[in-house]
Amino acid sequence: MRRGAVVAATTTMSNQICWFVARASGIVAWALLVASVVWGLFLAGRVARRFPPPSWTLDLHRFLGGLAVSFVAVHLVALVADNYVYFSWSELFVPLASRWRPWPVALGIVASYLLVAIEITSLLMRHLPRKLWRGVHLSSFGLAVLATVHGFTAGADAAHPAVRIGAVAAGALVVVMVVLRLTMPGVQARRRAQRQQSRQRQPRTAVEAAEAPSTV
Repeated sequence: MRRGAVVAATTTMSNQICWFVARASGIVAWALLVASVVWGLFLAGRVARRFPPPSWTLDLHRFLGGLAVSFVAVHLVALVADNYVYFSWSELFVPLASRWRPWPVALGIVASYLLVAIEITSLLMRHLPRKLWRGVHLSSFGLAVLATVHGFTAGADAAHPAVRIGAVAAGALVVVMVVLRLTMPGVQARRRAQRQQSRQRQPRTAVEAAEAPSTV
């Protein structure tokens, strides 16, 4: 009787191992993503500019993002291999193709595409126009929001107190880092310069054009 119970428990555990791996890898991927965003904000912040950190800090930023991609891959493979909630490959790569919580899953798919795009452009940073790289890189904030909403609406562990506390703490840290980044003197000076340039490029009114001295 005991042997049969042990065999049944072992079989149940082996059938659910992929589900546990999918849940754990999703949480780890989200944590790595948030850590990469926070570290990137630190590198672009006031302290890092006054006291330039060593080169390995930038490598750490890239490593965190690359590791997040790896755990997302583990997350997808585990979901396909799992029998608890069946997912096909198309349901994990095509938004709204999933029959199980289609909108939350779609948010995760879009987030994964953004993550891959950010990582590819980061690796090709020296070969891309600065504006293109910066525009794609700024989407990391939207990526963090999408990944967080995906985790809370599609994740099985969203109701766990540790997950909620971790998400609130990570969100608060990101907000603080963004506020510090936006209030940097260099950022404000660039914004004033951009506003001044935009005003100078604005077309003159008809009265101003008539009053302007002729150069003919």
